[in-house]
Amino acid sequence: MPTTTTSATQDPEAEAPEDKKKKPAPKRADAESLGKQQREISVSEFFSKNRHLLGFDSPKKALLTTVKEAVDNSLDACEEAGILPDIAVTITAVSKDGGPVPPPSKAERFTVSVRDNGPGIVKEQVPRIFAKLLYGSKFHRLRQSRGQQGIGISAAGMYGQLTTMKPVRVVSKTSPRSKAHFFQILIDTRKNEPIVVEKKEDSDWPHDRGTEVTIELEGRYQRGRASVEEYLELTTIANPHVRMTYVPPEGETEKATYERGVGELPRAPKEIKPHPYGIELGVLHKMLQDTKSHWLSGFLSTDFSRVSARTATEICAKAKIHPHARPRKVVGAQAEKLYKAIQETRLMAPPTDCLSPIGEQAILAGLYKQIRGDFYTAVTRPPSVYRGNPFVIEAGLAYGTGKAALAAPDASEDEAAQALLPVAEGETKPGEEEAELARVIRYANRVPLLYQSSACATHKSAIETTWRKYGIGQSRGALPQGPLVIFVHMASAWVPFTSESKEAIADYDEIRKEIKLALQECGRRLGVYIRKREHAKSEFKRRNVFELYIEEVAEACHRLKKGKLGHGLSLEGLKERLQKIAKDRTGGEETDRLLAKKKAEQQSELPNSIVVTPEGPIGAPDLALEAAAPGPKPAAPTPEPEVAAKKKKKPTAPKKAKKKGSR
Repeated sequence: MPTTTTSATQDPEAEAPEDKKKKPAPKRADAESLGKQQREISVSEFFSKNRHLLGFDSPKKALLTTVKEAVDNSLDACEEAGILPDIAVTITAVSKDGGPVPPPSKAERFTVSVRDNGPGIVKEQVPRIFAKLLYGSKFHRLRQSRGQQGIGISAAGMYGQLTTMKPVRVVSKTSPRSKAHFFQILIDTRKNEPIVVEKKEDSDWPHDRGTEVTIELEGRYQRGRASVEEYLELTTIANPHVRMTYVPPEGETEKATYERGVGELPRAPKEIKPHPYGIELGVLHKMLQDTKSHWLSGFLSTDFSRVSARTATEICAKAKIHPHARPRKVVGAQAEKLYKAIQETRLMAPPTDCLSPIGEQAILAGLYKQIRGDFYTAVTRPPSVYRGNPFVIEAGLAYGTGKAALAAPDASEDEAAQALLPVAEGETKPGEEEAELARVIRYANRVPLLYQSSACATHKSAIETTWRKYGIGQSRGALPQGPLVIFVHMASAWVPFTSESKEAIADYDEIRKEIKLALQECGRRLGVYIRKREHAKSEFKRRNVFELYIEEVAEACHRLKKGKLGHGLSLEGLKERLQKIAKDRTGGEETDRLLAKKKAEQQSELPNSIVVTPEGPIGAPDLALEAAAPGPKPAAPTPEPEVAAKKKKKPTAPKKAKKKGSR
């Protein structure tokens, strides 16, 4: 068999052309060249490239986030100044290329303007507040507030600058006697410093005081869930003391006004000192170096909350450090011993006057005013602590479709009875819709959270609650089914958000436990309401069956007795007696009350709850009903002399004098 031979000794490089010869390897970078490439990155430059971390990852979300940050700032400013907030939000579609303005659904650029009636801002602070990230007055204060990091409104202005190159326009006025100051501001992202494009006095601004910020940005306008409309509606639920005016891109014809429900400001929170359980070793070391105290025991008792002089001496003894040691000299191993001694010492929980919960009555007022339902309830849990930070969990429920009565007040008894008749399998009653999942509305320091619901401790706690025990259907690993709105609010001096965009609450065990306890209490009240209603409906059905045969039974008795029923009874009298027996055997007045056949004279047995009837709501705190009722309040009728005499107040017994030294 023939074979072919090849020369294995040929040199490929010798035969290769000169231009195809192997090129020299590129020079590797050394430490000096790498060092020349290092430079400082400002926080503005970082967030301009990572704007999704702040909630500006889509045009629709960017529009909502801008409104949210401006409204939150306005609410904080008004409440700190003791002013009932009156806020106006205006969104206007803008042409991108100078041509005709497109319709809102197709527009890509909008102008967001938010104005408040707050105390205003001094002109020296305006540029830094609106065009410098991480600049604010709330980061170092331990007290409840909507803003925390000093990023929000300046980040919104930076996003507008990145997408439209338009400056932020700010008008602020501090008193009716002073002139308003107008600014146009850009942000230098390399230095994180403001650039004032224009500054002047504006005497034409028609308001006595307040601040108005206007930002032009790229966005997308849509109605429905996670929209500006939903955010404003949810804000008024948790802040019933706010009056909100909203002009959407459609113009004044679609203007919406959310009237003030409560005429009082919430209790102002107070600033507290950090609790020893809430600090890390590095923070403790820094505080030791920065303190003005000369003694270690004085540092512990003055720079922390809930540490008395006696407790400070006990901590020093556990750490084997003299109480009169200089704090700045407590470093290294001694600082670690001090930190460990603090954790091993039993301390009181931090004070809770730094919090301002909404309260059951205000929650009921907001839910009743904004959400249609048949039953409302609210719970405020006692204060609790996570990592040394105090917090309060509040929960509320709105159940039903708003058709609490069997029929309208002017409907006939036949229509009411027809509403109770059973339906065949697969059928639905007129106007009845298929059951959908409950809606969870989440709040942190009175601010609605609209995104990242599945990552939030609130959403997880709502799923883990066993709603079936309270008469509500629920599939495994899902929210309950039915016409139910679940309200959860967390008030804290420092809310543990999962990201800088503040869209979800971190899943701490202490927080989840408190949320579940609050939801379980609301669920128990809802279960009592549902069970009583179902029992009353069953009894009412029995009564209807009895009444169907009363007339035939009465006439048969009349015929058997040949018209002589005895005891002077007539045929009509016998019917009335049989109807009375049927009513008594089926619950009597209690069934009628539970089915809202007539309004109950007494308050509801369930605390902090509202039960809706055709004649009006019952069982609610006076504040909730009066606050939620729109329009002027009617004058109270003048009582009759006999009634007035009964309602005279009893003379109160004189108070006992307190002993000296008693609390």
